[in-house]
This record gives sequence, C-alpha cells and structure tokens, in this order.
Amino acid sequence: MSRTALRICPLCEATCGLTLTIEGTRVTGARGDREDVFSKGFICPKGASFGAVDGDPDRLRTPLVRKDGELREATWEEAFDAVAAGVRTVVERYGPNAVGVVLGNPNVHTMAGALYPPVLLAGLGTRSVFTASTVDQMPKHVSSGLLYGDANAIPVPDLDHTDHLLLIGANPLESNGSLCTAADFPGKLKALKARGGTLTVIDPRRTRTARLADRHIAIRPGTDALLLAAMAYTLFEEGLVDTGELTPHLEGLDELRAAMEDFSPEAVAGACDVDAPTIRILARELAAAPTAAVYGRIGSCTVPHGTLASWLVDVLDILTGNLDRPGGALFPQAATDRTARPAGPSHGFALARWHSRVSRHPEAKGELPLSALAEEIDTATEEGEPIRALITSAANPVLSAPDGDRLDKALGSLDFMVSIDPYLNETTRHATVVLPPPPPSQSPHHDFAFNTLAVRNQVRYTRPAVPLEPGRLPETEIFARLILAATGMHGADPSAVDELVIGQTLGKAVKEPFSPVHGRDPKELATQLTGVSGPERRLDMMLRLGPYGDGFGVRPDGLSLERLLAHPHGIDLGPLRSRLPQPLKTRSGKVELLPQPIADDLPRLRAALDRLPDELVLVGRRHLRSNNSWMHNVPALTGGTNRCTLHIHPEDAERLGVRDGAAVRVKGAGGEVTAPAEVTDAVRPGVVSLPHGWGHDRPGTRMSHAATDPGVNVNQLLDGSLLDPLSGNAVLNGVPIEVAAVAAVSEKLSPVT
Repeated sequence: MSRTALRICPLCEATCGLTLTIEGTRVTGARGDREDVFSKGFICPKGASFGAVDGDPDRLRTPLVRKDGELREATWEEAFDAVAAGVRTVVERYGPNAVGVVLGNPNVHTMAGALYPPVLLAGLGTRSVFTASTVDQMPKHVSSGLLYGDANAIPVPDLDHTDHLLLIGANPLESNGSLCTAADFPGKLKALKARGGTLTVIDPRRTRTARLADRHIAIRPGTDALLLAAMAYTLFEEGLVDTGELTPHLEGLDELRAAMEDFSPEAVAGACDVDAPTIRILARELAAAPTAAVYGRIGSCTVPHGTLASWLVDVLDILTGNLDRPGGALFPQAATDRTARPAGPSHGFALARWHSRVSRHPEAKGELPLSALAEEIDTATEEGEPIRALITSAANPVLSAPDGDRLDKALGSLDFMVSIDPYLNETTRHATVVLPPPPPSQSPHHDFAFNTLAVRNQVRYTRPAVPLEPGRLPETEIFARLILAATGMHGADPSAVDELVIGQTLGKAVKEPFSPVHGRDPKELATQLTGVSGPERRLDMMLRLGPYGDGFGVRPDGLSLERLLAHPHGIDLGPLRSRLPQPLKTRSGKVELLPQPIADDLPRLRAALDRLPDELVLVGRRHLRSNNSWMHNVPALTGGTNRCTLHIHPEDAERLGVRDGAAVRVKGAGGEVTAPAEVTDAVRPGVVSLPHGWGHDRPGTRMSHAATDPGVNVNQLLDGSLLDPLSGNAVLNGVPIEVAAVAAVSEKLSPVT
C-alpha cells in the first residue's frame, strides 16, 4: 500500500516543498506540496524526478576502502579506522595545512553539510580550504563583506513587490534562482509583468529569461562591471541619485562619485558593445521606477571583474534608494540566524589574512581558490608542505574546476584521500576511502543557508520520509565520525560532536548581554532541548536562540523545534522588511560605499576600457533539468535539449565553416575538446557556449548512465590562471577560445601531396 510523506527538495536553491508517494521504502512519485508556505505547490523537472534521483542504482550503499590498489567494499569500522590512520599520519608528520578540504555545492543542500564542516575545519586547524564558492559566487560574498562588514549579508530582490527588476548574468527560468531563494521564480517574473512592472535582462545569450524580458541587452561577455559603472556615472551626472532613508547609513558617497568619473556611457560603450544612449536609458529607468532592484548572478561573478560587478549591483540599488526597502533589495532574516546584536561599529571584513603556498593567492572568507588546488598538491615550494591528504565532501572538482586533467593527475599522487559522496565519480575514483551518505528520502532536511537568501522569511523542516536502510549511517553521523577520526578522537561516541557544539554555543550565548538567555545556566538550557538526534537538538537550539525563537521560554509564542514539527508545511514569518542598520558589521557601522580594496582594483577596470575585444569568447550555460555533474546520471534529467553541444551564432558558423550538428574542435589555454555544434542565434555573434558538468569519460567511475553520453568538460579549456584577484573566483565566462570544424582541422594537418 502506498503512502505519502513531505520533503523539502534538495536539488536546487528554490527549496520547494514536495509530497512524495512511497511504496514500501521506495519513492515512486513526487508532486508539489500545495500547502507549503513557501512554494505553494510549484515543482520543476528536478523535483518531479526526486524518486529517480533517490533510487539511482549507481548510488553507493557501503563504504569503499582501497586495498592493493583497488576500491573494495568494507565495513564502517574499517573505513573510519583507515581515515584515522591516513589523516592523522599526515597531520602529525607534515602539519595541519598538509590536509586539504574541498566542499562541493551539494553540501549546502543537506543538514549535515551545513552543520558539520565548520566543526571539522576548526578541529583540523587547516588553512587549505577550497569550496565551490570560488567557481561560482565568491565575488558576491567579498563585495558584501566590504560593503556591509559581513560576507553573508547578501540583499535579495523583493520579487513579490518590486516594480522594476534588472537582471545581469542571471537566468532564473533555468536555474530557479541563485543567491536568491525563490520557489517559482518564473511565476514571480510573470506576476511582475502582469502588475505592470518592467523586466530587463542583460546577458550575451537570449536565454529563456531574456525572452520573457521587456528589454534584453546582449552585452559582450566579461564587461558587466563597465556597464554597471556607466549606469552609476549616469545617475551622478544627471542628478538622479536619491539615497532617501539610506543616507544616514552611508559613508563615502562623494568618493564614489569621483571614482566613477572615468566610466561614462560613451567611454564604456565600445568595450561593452552597448551604445551610450541605451546605457543612459537603463540608468534613467532604474531611477524613475517607484521601486526597483538589480540582481546579478553567476554570469557577472565568473568574469575578470566579478567582485567589482557584484559591488556595483548593490551600488545601483543604494544610489536609487532601493536598498533595504520593500520593493527593492532587502536583507532576509532566517529563523536560525544568530540573535541580533545591537547596531553599531563592529569588526569589519578582512581579505588576504593568509595566502596560498604556490601562487600566493589571498584567502577570501577563509577559502583559497579552487583553481589553485592542483598546484597546492603537485608543486613543492619553500613555503611549507604540499597538500598530502585530502577530504572531499559532495565535490567533483575534476569537472567543476579549471584544468581537470592536471587535478586528475594531482589527486593520484596524494598520500591519502577520503570522500563523503554517494557516487564514484571523476574525483572520488582517486579516494582511499569513500563514505556514502544515504539518499535524500532517508535524511532530514532544513535549509540553513538558503533561508538566509529567501525572498520571504519562513521556516520549514522535514524528517526522513523513509526509514534508514539497514547498514546505512545517517550523513550527520558520518560527518561526526569523520571529525573524530580526523582530529585524534577516533572511537569516541559520535554524539559527542553535537554535545560539544551545543555546550559551546549555549556557553557563549549566556554571556552575551543581548541574548535572550543572558545570565542563565547553559547546562540547564541544554536539558530543555528536544529532538530525536543530536542534529535535531542543535536545530532546536538555533531556532530558540534565533530572531523568532522562544528564547528558552522567554517568548512563549516563539519558535522551537516542537512548534515547527506541529506545522509540517512550514511557518510563514512574513515578507522581507527593512533592517538597517542592524545587519551592518563594518568598522564604521555604516555601509562603506568605496572600501579600499575596491578602490585599489578600479584602475584594472579602467584599463579594460582600452582592451581590444577577442574575436571569439566562451560562456557557460546550464539547463533546468541539471545542476551538478551527478544529475547527468539520472535518465529523466538528461536527453532532449539537455545536451552537451556548442552553441554558436550563424554568422560565426558561416565564417568558420561550421555546420549544425557537425563536430567542432574548441581550443583554450587549458586544452581542447570536441563537441557537436548547435547553430543558433540564441548567442550573440562572437560568443560560443558550452554547458558545465559534463565530461563523464574517465575510467574507474560508476556512473553508468552518464557514461553513455559523456559530453566534454568545458573547464578543460581553462588553465586556471584567470582569476578575479579580489575574490579568487575562477574566470569561466568571456575567456578567449578558438573554434574550428573538425574536418577543417584534419585538412590543415594533412600532408601536402
């Protein structure tokens, strides 16, 4: 007999509520939960394929340990014994920085990935930390840190109430939103237009989102910061700056005006390939709208001036008075946020507290560039030991980072590697130990990170929909045991990790004058926590200490785990609201409009005004039915238009002798790949596009469906040398490449007779 269960979808940032149909212990169907307070029944193809994702036969079910050169099934005890021996040997012989940690994108989609990596990093004491953020969003974290003093204080557009939305480098009809958690993003854009609002999209591709727009600007890739700077210039020059109620919270407005003087629309038009009158219209429309918001995403982050572009997105919101007001861009407040401290000057945000060993890349937000991982493993210097052991979680940098071939070789040279991952993929095939987490149906779910980016404040939690399969460990326990094994406490009760965090958190909270539990006994508070597991007790603690919490009985109508469990479809906490100056943690206590690192990087942007454009540049793309490389192993999410083809404009195809469907060779600084051409005017002339996450053709993996149509690894075209210097983010878009028909290449190589 079938039954139903609720589950929050973990497959993208939209965090939609699902109603699962379950036969025995198998998920046989998924539909949108119409009573979900956030998504209200919306579902995309990924969510509808939850059962296929959950039941993928290639998911690992038992640990693997390398013996005599081969990965073989092992017990959990054998696996953690191997972890303890492998990691501790490296730490004791070479020091903690010789252990690298790589965290992939799916970590933020699980409770375990949110709760335990900080404990692991603190216990190891390593500075060799790499995450997916530096091939994606680190510029936004850095710009927010510099503006607001907090790298996680990211304002999001008030989609439900804005009158004018300008998107740059974003395609939410395919991505469902990113750094802007919004179930049914497409529906919200259609509602914007239905109420008479305006949608403007700036993108070198005519994406699905661009086709919905009132105005589409096909900018030259990589010039986003120049165009945004010219819009800021126009606002100043034409007297359109109106900071309104923000004014008392701003510092550096006059300095910002002076910094924009070189970026007139006429000066940037040639570089952007957007005419000056159009740039001025964009600025005027933004200023004239009753409310407006600018939203930039991966297309404006993964470029040479990604941090400057991310900074200018917020600058435009500020100059038009649209930051921190309804209908503009506001700071969400999640239920598990820390108790708000009083507004005022704080510690600020610092960059470059340490540097990578080989290329001396500065850290950002405690991380080093993922592009530098290979050289940190395979290159010896006098600056310390190379990385000799690696811990990866939900990461596949062989495909997601530049120059996967070099990283592939480097991983093979490690002394030890342990991976938490459900798949044997292009990266984990090198592991000494693989620790497979259970499928999502067997795991609890709460979105710690994405609720801090949500377009409406709400809180939801779902317990496992299916009992844990015999022989499995919860992902939270896998992480806890890994922490104990890697930090010299192998064999201790894994519950000790959660109890340690609870004790430390409550011990700190009772000492904070603004905390609802100030002056109370932390041990007594700990006895009040509810939940069937350590992670649930930690969630209960965070909810009760948070901005909507009951404060351990101080506010009887406040949040707790018990109250949340009584609302299985979630609790609506209301629309976004103005919060300044409380989120600010700058040293001045104000929004610092022209931080010194930004000012120091502007000459590099000025130099880009005179740079001759490349003949042909590459941009990436993604598909609605895909997110990360492992989704290519799910038949329901591949095929059709979700294919690894090179989009090329008809003019470029004719010039290069490329036929639709024919093989083309694409060459970049990091290597070359061959892919079928798809001739389309969806890309502007001078631009070609390959999707990310493909390249499933390496031996030793166990992703059978992905291997049937492997595609090519777009990141192999990059050598990893191009980075945004402020954030360390890889430059993935707007990079120069060469394209030639395979037949033409063959003829060129043929001997003359």
